[in-house]
Amino acid sequence: MSGKGTNGGTRIIRVDTLARVEGEGALLVKLKDGQVSDVQLKIFEPPRLFEAFLQGRHYAEVVDIVARICGICPIAYQMTAVHAIERAFGFEAAPAVRLLRRLFYCGEWIASHALHVFMLHMPDFLGYPDAIRMAGAHRALVERGLRIKKAGNAVMALLGGREIHPVSVAVGGFYRVPTEAELRPLMEELAWAEAAAIETARFAAGLRFPEFEQDYDFVALAHPEAYPIDEGRISSNRGLSIDAAAFEQEFSEHQVAYSTALRASLRGHGAYMVGSLARFNLNFERLPPALQSLARACGAEPPCRNPFRSIVVRSIEIAYACGEALRLIAAYRAPAAARGEVEPRAGTGWAATEAPRGLLYHRFDIDERGLIRAARIVPPTSQNQKRIEDDLWHFVPQVARRPLQEVTLQCEQAVRNYDPCISCSTHFLKLTVEHE
Repeated sequence: MSGKGTNGGTRIIRVDTLARVEGEGALLVKLKDGQVSDVQLKIFEPPRLFEAFLQGRHYAEVVDIVARICGICPIAYQMTAVHAIERAFGFEAAPAVRLLRRLFYCGEWIASHALHVFMLHMPDFLGYPDAIRMAGAHRALVERGLRIKKAGNAVMALLGGREIHPVSVAVGGFYRVPTEAELRPLMEELAWAEAAAIETARFAAGLRFPEFEQDYDFVALAHPEAYPIDEGRISSNRGLSIDAAAFEQEFSEHQVAYSTALRASLRGHGAYMVGSLARFNLNFERLPPALQSLARACGAEPPCRNPFRSIVVRSIEIAYACGEALRLIAAYRAPAAARGEVEPRAGTGWAATEAPRGLLYHRFDIDERGLIRAARIVPPTSQNQKRIEDDLWHFVPQVARRPLQEVTLQCEQAVRNYDPCISCSTHFLKLTVEHE
């Protein structure tokens, strides 16, 4: 880091472009006399209008439309939508369908987490600008990540008809369900991926993590019997425990002048964290004992408040999703019907599920013809935006006086800890420093 002002005055750390993200963004940090005076995580997302153009659509169209919100986690949007719509109609899916939906979601967790851990996050810790160049010295590690992701993709392709924007999900169930014989061949690769994820967690535990912890408000689903993926109550480490129907009473969205993206706050608390670290801390006892022991051995026993250690937690969640997928396949018996009969009626349906990146909320107001009157969708990244900004507020002073290249890497890592919707980017910050 060059220029005057190292012992006083105002220093400006400016990131002009967050490249190759879903939307446009920038980062501005101002320090005065060594203290942070302002942090602005600027998100310049153009209006995507999904909530608006769902209005007037038939409920059966919603599942395919919301899948287009994200190419990495379309299943999260589909599952949350079908749960909300079915709730509005008073419909409960058959047990075998619920099992398949959880298995389907496991596939997305495996693929999405593998993409983030190996391709987007790991290069930061190992000192490489991207996964391609990391592969020169760590070929086996990159190949492991690709193979784990492929195992998750195989689950999504079989159940969804294709990996990206699946087409088999329907309100009431699926348009087609697999046979037991079709599912069984997935087990060998899933078993391999589970072991590989465990080894990855051990490897990640040996990485060098900045000394940084915050007293977070963790928010995630909680379930009395299982680690939460598609069912549970919205809970926090501050005592919150609500049904999805109460989400809008406890959480609010607002806009700031320097960003077009909405950001969420927990009423009476402010910024909060959703995602793997929140799930892990709130639901540690729902993990299998072997994974609890693994987490302790990896130095990630709750309360884990260092967001940089999320790479360890995500690796453990990959292992969990693989093991859960194996359990679900072993227990699967094809339902008599791929989907149940759904009778539309006027009403409102709410649902929340755990996308790989965290809590995802949907609300649909539906008329008696089954047409959408209003929709509200609150994705994980918008919920984490303020928390990311707060992390930078507290973290930047620790690294602000280091060499420019190191500051760039550390700021990238601080943002990437949250696995924001940065679909195909590894290093995305272009950092310049100005002095006033």
